[in-house]
Amino acid sequence: MSLRSNVLHKKMTYLMLGVTASSAIFLSACNDTSSTQVNTEVADLSVFAGCYTVSPDEPAQIRVSEQDGAWVMQMKEPATAKRVWDNPEALEVIENSEIPQFFSIDPDNVDAVIGRPDRVLVLAHVKPAYANIDPLLDSEYLSYIYRGANTIYRVECDDINTDILANPHANIIIDNVNESS
Repeated sequence: MSLRSNVLHKKMTYLMLGVTASSAIFLSACNDTSSTQVNTEVADLSVFAGCYTVSPDEPAQIRVSEQDGAWVMQMKEPATAKRVWDNPEALEVIENSEIPQFFSIDPDNVDAVIGRPDRVLVLAHVKPAYANIDPLLDSEYLSYIYRGANTIYRVECDDINTDILANPHANIIIDNVNESS
């Protein structure tokens, strides 16, 4: 091997080592998990403790509370039930990644989500700063109740039965819009 080819061989070796090292550094930077850490922060579910209704001037219809270390919900009963609230139903924390299934809001603007295991009821608490600037929100609370989402209102809890049958809205009949006349 000549001196010239030996020098060329060393230079090529150094070049290849440099390219390999640069590629390794570049690829390891792309695989940096520090920016994709899982949020292990536990949501403060105490924001849900209280009673809710669909209109701020109506009596409470749903109560959320912590009982024996677990979060539960209860619905108001009619006077014929001889009690104000029904049996507690379990609630569980819902991951923010599931928010788009229930609400059309950026999950970054929500600080806590809780719902029934069957997802018939899901409640979300919108960050107060966001609720104050979004003209479509007039409450910090969102509810998803069996395929429909809307704002709900936190109201004072009361021990007055609600007579659902006396509610004029209960008599509304919704025709199937897909049926032809």
